[in-house]
Amino acid sequence: MHPLSKRNVKLLASISASLIALAAAPVMAEESEEPGEDHSYAPADIIVTGKWSGYAADDGSTAMKTPTPLIDTPQAVAVVTRDQLDDQNVRQLGDALRYVAGISMESGEGHRDEVFIRGQETTADFFLNGLRDDAQYYRSLYNIERVEVLKGANALTFGRGGGGGVINRVSKTADAMEAFVAGDASVDSFRAFALTGDINQPLTDSLAGRINATYEEFNSHRDFYKGRFIGVSPTLKADLGEHTRLIVGYSYDDDQRVTDRGVPSLNGRPLGNFDKTLFGDPDFNLATSKTHIARFRLDHDFSDALSVNLTGQYANYDKAYANAIPVSTNGATVDLNGYRDTTARENFIGQGNLVWQGSTGTIGHTVLAGFEAMRQNTQNARQNLVFNTAMGPMGRITVPLARRINLPPLSLTPLVRDRASQLTVFSAYLQDQVEIGEFLQLIAGIRFESFDLKTIDLVSNTPANRKDKKWSPRFGVVVKPRDDLSVYASYTQSFLPQAGDQFLLLSPTSATLAPEKFENIEAGVKWAPRPALLLTAAVFQIDRTNRQTADPANSSLRILTGKSRTRGFEISLAGDLAENWHVNLGYNYLDGKIRSQVGSSPAGTTLEQVPKHHLAAWSRYDFSDRFGLGAGIIHSSSQFASLSNNVVLPSYTRVDLAAYFDVNDSLSLQVNVDNVFDEDYYPSAHGDNNIQPAKPLGASVSLRFRY
Repeated sequence: MHPLSKRNVKLLASISASLIALAAAPVMAEESEEPGEDHSYAPADIIVTGKWSGYAADDGSTAMKTPTPLIDTPQAVAVVTRDQLDDQNVRQLGDALRYVAGISMESGEGHRDEVFIRGQETTADFFLNGLRDDAQYYRSLYNIERVEVLKGANALTFGRGGGGGVINRVSKTADAMEAFVAGDASVDSFRAFALTGDINQPLTDSLAGRINATYEEFNSHRDFYKGRFIGVSPTLKADLGEHTRLIVGYSYDDDQRVTDRGVPSLNGRPLGNFDKTLFGDPDFNLATSKTHIARFRLDHDFSDALSVNLTGQYANYDKAYANAIPVSTNGATVDLNGYRDTTARENFIGQGNLVWQGSTGTIGHTVLAGFEAMRQNTQNARQNLVFNTAMGPMGRITVPLARRINLPPLSLTPLVRDRASQLTVFSAYLQDQVEIGEFLQLIAGIRFESFDLKTIDLVSNTPANRKDKKWSPRFGVVVKPRDDLSVYASYTQSFLPQAGDQFLLLSPTSATLAPEKFENIEAGVKWAPRPALLLTAAVFQIDRTNRQTADPANSSLRILTGKSRTRGFEISLAGDLAENWHVNLGYNYLDGKIRSQVGSSPAGTTLEQVPKHHLAAWSRYDFSDRFGLGAGIIHSSSQFASLSNNVVLPSYTRVDLAAYFDVNDSLSLQVNVDNVFDEDYYPSAHGDNNIQPAKPLGASVSLRFRY
């Protein structure tokens, strides 16, 4: 069927008509303008810098790859700014995302970032400055200016994957206009601490350097949990002439921590009274990761209308984790098994974009033409855990439930998995943002992607390969009754090859199967009641097809009849309600169901870790130039731990508080109290028997300086 089928067109038309009617309704009166103050929405310098003070942002360039204000992007985008990260004392990506409505945190097996976006699970849809950063590891935010969550499938901008959306981190860069030294020290009630430093220095009128660094030690309420993180990230920014700019950056991240897989379930709920217990061996359960990422971006303006940018990235990931893990419990004993897994990956990525802003007659155009090339080499291996008991070596063991799980001596088998993959991707894309008069914008574009995956199972010496050539369209319409108001509707597609989002191994069956397909229909309204405040509301539907299930005629074969659908509504308000009042509020309603059997899950099954209701709100109010308070609330309705729908993660409500005091212009003191009411809850899981208990009531004290 054509991407814009009659059914989809009718749905888009009806939604758009409703929202246009809403937009035509009376809006709040504008505030009186201060003399000399510019109240036009999204001035050009904001689009370039992408940074407001406070919690507001208006840079839509990541979503469109063109200098487009966020209010004109035909999709929902959530932004967590540097100011909000600092106010919440957040240092890890997973902690930042907990305050984004519509994102559920998968526990990631205790060693990686993993999320559900609009009901779609991913370990790979992470980007750094618009380039793919897809290895499985924990991402620190010490060198990050903001975090962007771009929702909805959109392969035109990001390529394959991203069925529910993608998460992009924007790096801190050097500034030739200012010299400063900044940093902070923080310690919490679990004895975890962190030290960070940030030094920026103009070297000449056209050259600046910056270095960010951090050292952290982890701790929590969980027995034996500990770890440490080291990060260093230098950048250089150079003006190579009046119209040419170059940014070069590098980051080295070294993470080591206990692999904590959480608790098993009992009678359809997380096992109670064992929230502190490590269901593993503290000497064996260890995850390490070392990441090197080097990048550059070159921008050149041929004229006010024509510009080009080239970016390149080399990334090297060295990852290993070992774990004994809970498999099941009967309330008196617990079954465990385990393994050790290693991954080495190299990514080479190059991307180029040509942007032309002009007109043909009375019709305006912003045309994007670009390409992306990627080469990825991955090696993955696994050894199974052996429990050396008096009865002999065992791959699975049953032991009594206790606060401390006692295990016999451990050893590892020879390699049970050893596989290598080579991925080559080339993409080309073209998009036009057409302005018809003052009130109507049409967006149309398409991406061609050649996806070539070769894998080999080195244990059985079995090679496999699959090459796909896919076209991914994007269509959108933006109606602007006023400069500060837009109503949009969009249709986008993405695809995901059957090797999984890490592309480690193609089975002989998967090599014959076409990729999964994601179709996203979305309509929404964006309104800026003041220049640094944006209200967004959207309705959406994601259809996922070509999911694998067993062939009824031959259970050893797979067919692509599996389907799922997620429908939802979201509303958010981000920015400054007043000069001294910053907010980021969001609510998301999701209804995700399997429509045709996926694997062993029949039609009607509720999608895993998709709460129907999710509210996330954070606000800071400054009572004076020196004193302010912050408060946040997160509410999630109940959700299923897996597609089995056998285990429920109960609903919860968590409240956080913070206080800020500026000692002087250079020094500030901050106190954060998390989970004020000591809510006992389970925010994430990896299947039915790896469920992560949340931290109880805890506090941290931070000292920040800037000279």
